[in-house]
Amino acid sequence: MLLPILGHPSADHSTGLKEHPKSPNLKSLLKSFLSRLSPIHRTFLFLLILFQLFLVLYFTRTPNLSLSLSPQPTPQLLTSQSSQQQFHSSEPDREEIQASDETKFEATELDQEKVQASGAESQASEREGNQIQATGCDGRRIYVYDMPPRFNYDLQKKCDKLDPWHDKCDKNLNEGFGPEARELAGIVPESILPAWYWTDHYWGEVVYHRRMLDYKCRTLEPESAAAFYIPFYAGLAVGGYLWGNHNASERDLPCEQMIEWVQGQKWWKRSNGSDHLIMLGRLTWAFRRLREDPGWGSSFIHMPEMKNVVRLAVERNVWDDLEVAVPYPTIFHPRSASDIVEWQRFVRGRRRDHLFALVGGARASIRNDFRGVLQGQCLGAGAACRHVDCARENCLDGTTAIMSAFLGSDFCLQPRGDGFTRRSVFDCMMAGSIPVFFWRRTAYLQYEREWFLPGEPESYSVFIQRDDVRNGTDIRKVLEGYGREEVQRMREKVIEYIPRFLYAKSSKGLENTRDAFDIAIDGVLNKFKDHMESGRIENRNEI
Repeated sequence: MLLPILGHPSADHSTGLKEHPKSPNLKSLLKSFLSRLSPIHRTFLFLLILFQLFLVLYFTRTPNLSLSLSPQPTPQLLTSQSSQQQFHSSEPDREEIQASDETKFEATELDQEKVQASGAESQASEREGNQIQATGCDGRRIYVYDMPPRFNYDLQKKCDKLDPWHDKCDKNLNEGFGPEARELAGIVPESILPAWYWTDHYWGEVVYHRRMLDYKCRTLEPESAAAFYIPFYAGLAVGGYLWGNHNASERDLPCEQMIEWVQGQKWWKRSNGSDHLIMLGRLTWAFRRLREDPGWGSSFIHMPEMKNVVRLAVERNVWDDLEVAVPYPTIFHPRSASDIVEWQRFVRGRRRDHLFALVGGARASIRNDFRGVLQGQCLGAGAACRHVDCARENCLDGTTAIMSAFLGSDFCLQPRGDGFTRRSVFDCMMAGSIPVFFWRRTAYLQYEREWFLPGEPESYSVFIQRDDVRNGTDIRKVLEGYGREEVQRMREKVIEYIPRFLYAKSSKGLENTRDAFDIAIDGVLNKFKDHMESGRIENRNEI
């Protein structure tokens, strides 16, 4: 109603203000108009005018306000941000992150040739999905118990008794990474050969303890700690009693002694262990013998005192919310981010002469052994499949044949290992080969979304029902159904995630790049935060 009055045209617009004074007419018209409005209408009109003035000021003075308040991550940073936020995100948020990941891949693919041509590939790859966000240590400090050596270092010294078939003493070399893998000369780039070691796949407790001692948020003041790390080498303690003539009491004794020790610490009493974590270097099943069962394994996890402790393990029970699966230690331990970049460049440009590879041997002692089925298909595929028969070669301690097979194949078959998982999954992906799974618990249900592996299974892997394979499905034909562009897209996703499942050589990790240790600890600390907010951590009172 104001617009016609304010915009009322004069009959003679060319004449001066003296002949047609507008102010008196405007005032009289306004008074006449306002006098006809009720008090409620006047109030409404006043608010409407204020709202219009606010809009005018908002759009004229702060044109870029939305950008400054809601910065959008660059495509290269989307992966690293989603990995830290994924644990708390709702389902709609996860869908948005997944959509962003697809956009990121397309952007990366389009920019890749330009990056290589300009010689700036190393800078781009270091930024891609692995930058550490600028977060401090408030609420994230970890106290590492100084335990008696009999619970960790002394167990390493018993290396000749940890395995009835192999002497493990050489695995203690090079701060627990094992012997230098000099045999890989000519297979991996010479410049990064010093970063390769024959690391034992069950040596994770040693690796995590070493890293935790130099963790950026480690505190020597337990009063300020958000979490407490128990450096007990449970896998090494139990490993020496899993085979041979040992009874249940012997297998449980080291764990019972550790629990007795930690229960004497006042920080344990404060929360009944709910803010404590431990790393288990063996499969969770080695610690899940029922207390009343005299059979194989330890009952460590079923001990009442362990019911609140968060456990990192190379294979978890997918129904246990307090267990977090982490990658097995591989044989590549980059010294710097540039080592990773060079390796990614190498596997990206690798010529692959085989469609798929199988590392593993048939087990005649197991009825209807699935590995035997896969071995039959691999051998029947001729040159399309590269087979490394671990029944004839020592695959446990490392062999050059494994890395050569994965580097030369587009896909790698990944049946079950001793459990549902196997280190071969990460050896395969580290070589830029695309994993083919037959059990969902091998990867999809095993690891937290977007921590170590992509959240969308089909973006980096192939799944074939094992029953279909037993009933005659031809694996070669299934894999030949993937076009070259699709294979390249999947391989690029695998290569992108390589830093996430490696463990760095330095005990301080990699500058500006998160490895598997960083991702695991960040995720566990988020779990502690959730437990605190949900009230799961009880009795955490000042003492």
